[in-house]
Amino acid sequence: MNSEIIKPSVRPGDFTPGRPVVFRGATVLTVDTQGVIENGDVLVIDQRIEAVGRQLAVPQGTVEIDAHGGILMPGMIDTHRHMFQTALRGIGADWTIAQYFRFTMMDWGHAFRPRDVYAGNLLAGVEAIDAGVTTTLDWSHGLQTVEHAEAAVEALREVPGRFVLAYGNLLGNPGEWATAPEFRRFVERHFATRDDMLGLQLAIDVMGADPGFPAKRAFETARDLDVRVTTHLGAFNGLPDNTKLLWDHGLMTPKTTYVHAASLPADSYHRIAATGGNVSVATESELNAGQGYPPTWLLRKHGIDVSLSMDTSIWWSSDLFSAMRATLSADRAREHLEARRRESFVEHNHLRAEDVVAWATMGGARALGLDSVTGSITPGKKADLVLIKNDASPAMYPVIHPYGHVVFQAGRGDVHTVMVNGRIVKYDGTLTDKLLDTARRASTETVEHFRNTMGEEAWRSVREPERPDAARIPNPYASRGSGAEEATPAAGE
Repeated sequence: MNSEIIKPSVRPGDFTPGRPVVFRGATVLTVDTQGVIENGDVLVIDQRIEAVGRQLAVPQGTVEIDAHGGILMPGMIDTHRHMFQTALRGIGADWTIAQYFRFTMMDWGHAFRPRDVYAGNLLAGVEAIDAGVTTTLDWSHGLQTVEHAEAAVEALREVPGRFVLAYGNLLGNPGEWATAPEFRRFVERHFATRDDMLGLQLAIDVMGADPGFPAKRAFETARDLDVRVTTHLGAFNGLPDNTKLLWDHGLMTPKTTYVHAASLPADSYHRIAATGGNVSVATESELNAGQGYPPTWLLRKHGIDVSLSMDTSIWWSSDLFSAMRATLSADRAREHLEARRRESFVEHNHLRAEDVVAWATMGGARALGLDSVTGSITPGKKADLVLIKNDASPAMYPVIHPYGHVVFQAGRGDVHTVMVNGRIVKYDGTLTDKLLDTARRASTETVEHFRNTMGEEAWRSVREPERPDAARIPNPYASRGSGAEEATPAAGE
């Protein structure tokens, strides 16, 4: 059996549909019982992983990708990203969560048009693929109308990735939009036949313990449609903890993902664990927005499944390398702080780099109900693969601890090859589809729309919120004549 080597200069068009592909010589992180395979090969035929091992025999005409010196891992899975907001990337870099709510729910959320949802989804989808995120749950709570939802689906269908549309409307009553005839017709048009390339969930937030509990009807709709539910929970001090409400109505099930879950009493974690629910942790979000300390240290102790997410790039970064690094650091920081409180120290870390890589892959697959489809490099599963390799980067050599290398050393710029459903969508650091220019144009138009709609004064005040005053701590040594008592407070004080 023979194979022919594809050189980096080859055109992406040479990866023709149906032609077998083999990755040769990688450090393979299978994220299953096979563990780590040094100098390993992975053979892909059609859409599926055919074989994993060393020096694999391959069919004649197989395309061979030289993966020596690289790390081959499952495609990463983001279980909570507000994709439609991506066209306004970074405008909220200095926001508090109250300012986020004010922008999206009170002042300007209504300004998102269907075309803006399309622009944000297209840019976010292309960006996800580029960063090795092969599956993304679009927590699409900007679907004010079915026309907005149609625009979201149109963008997701154009991007060669795996997506789940979590249908929501933060400006509407979930008990109304989830039971409206036009919503049902939308579901029938796009999801009558189940497709693991584009799935459906309901994004339902319970904003208060209303005696009428109107959101209950949305949960019942999800049950009728046999789709999963994703809901923000324990996301903000001051908002009620609704786990008891959900528990009392029998709405906590294994098909529920709780996003953040960072500000909950002990009983709530027990209820999530008892009903088989899972938690999507967005560490950058929890640390920056005051939603509570990232809860992985508690979730581990309760035996609750964890997946990772980025939340929104209107505010933070948008790749899972950042999520893995922040999550591992935050969990370990909590352990150290607890030890210092006891006047002790941490002798061995509980959370390991391997664990957060698993959360970013199989954890996400389980949360989305796709664990039989993706999430690991296992023969028979769909071929969603990421090759991390950058011969021009001194940080990519040597690879001694492959899990640690993925978490602490690698970044989105080191993503060499991405395969989704057996199709090469990025090769030698370059996307194979020409969607980025379209996404740029659409996003530029969205930015112009918001600046014109808001006006320059509002645009600047949103982007650059007022900095609060902060008192300087008195310095008892200032009288020694250093002049410190007259020092000007530094930025951020």
